[in-house]
Amino acid sequence: MTFEQIIQQLKKKEYSPIYFLMGDEPFYIDTITNYIADNVLKEEEKAFNQTIIYGKDTDATNIVLAARRYPMMAPYQVVIVKEAQNIKDIEKLAVYAENPLTTTILVVNYKYKTIDKRKKLYKAISKQGVLFESKKLYDNQVGSWLTSYLKSKGLSIDITASQILIEYLGNDLSKIAHEIEKLQIALGNKTKTITASDIEKNIGISKEFNNFELNKAVLQKNVVKANRIIRSFAKNPKSYPIQVTIATLFGYFQKLIAYHYLKDKSKMAVASALKINPYFVSDYTTGAQKYSARKVVQIISLLREYDMKSKGYNYAATNDGELLKELIFKIMH
Repeated sequence: MTFEQIIQQLKKKEYSPIYFLMGDEPFYIDTITNYIADNVLKEEEKAFNQTIIYGKDTDATNIVLAARRYPMMAPYQVVIVKEAQNIKDIEKLAVYAENPLTTTILVVNYKYKTIDKRKKLYKAISKQGVLFESKKLYDNQVGSWLTSYLKSKGLSIDITASQILIEYLGNDLSKIAHEIEKLQIALGNKTKTITASDIEKNIGISKEFNNFELNKAVLQKNVVKANRIIRSFAKNPKSYPIQVTIATLFGYFQKLIAYHYLKDKSKMAVASALKINPYFVSDYTTGAQKYSARKVVQIISLLREYDMKSKGYNYAATNDGELLKELIFKIMH
């Protein structure tokens, strides 16, 4: 089942006896778990019928014992196992998974790992309950996820604001969701479209001085703007670490070299081939005019070299601001 299908099923009060939630993306695991914890039982039923167990403090036998209890004056009991990836004998849950109680809803959070699909536990849960693998999104998928997530909350976001937020927070969905919650509170019910100004005012991400704007300045060979942004970064290195800036530039130029060799350079063909929003195709058109394929190859080599230097490899300088200034100069000249 997909995340959306699980949530829809839960909203209809169609419960499975086991929810085994595993994988690298904690956001979906936490969202499903929190929904079950908040909505299956009434508040007065939770004291006797909702149990939270931590994997580092238990084993499979104790989880089975908890799951085999019957609810008290409630239709269900909910047993939530957090940090289950720390349970060494997790496979022993197969005994319960093969014949679970219909009055127990067992939720197992198995974060950052997956169980062996060849073994009994996986097969038993697949037959008797819900087994969900929560996968990390690729960077190019986060924009679509953000749009969909905001739509579910009755909000939208302009394309620049979306890129600034994603560039700053990466593909950590939990962080993004947390910042969106803060924005909702700050903006109130009247605002329906989030802008770059909203993000700057309420989250503290500058709409003028960020990696997204630095990318644009570099591709346009706007030396003055690029240097202003670099100076801003140098004053706040914790918020804009050089390694993140280099990685962002690397991602752009890696796509730019691919653009140079595309046969079909129509807008939708480029967007599909590079896995980018069609809105940003013009950035690559401009970049290709400013930087030849040969120059882009040299730039990629420079970015690798300066990434190593930024990590102290064969380089003694301590000022990241000067190092970034030197790198940008070599890229643009």
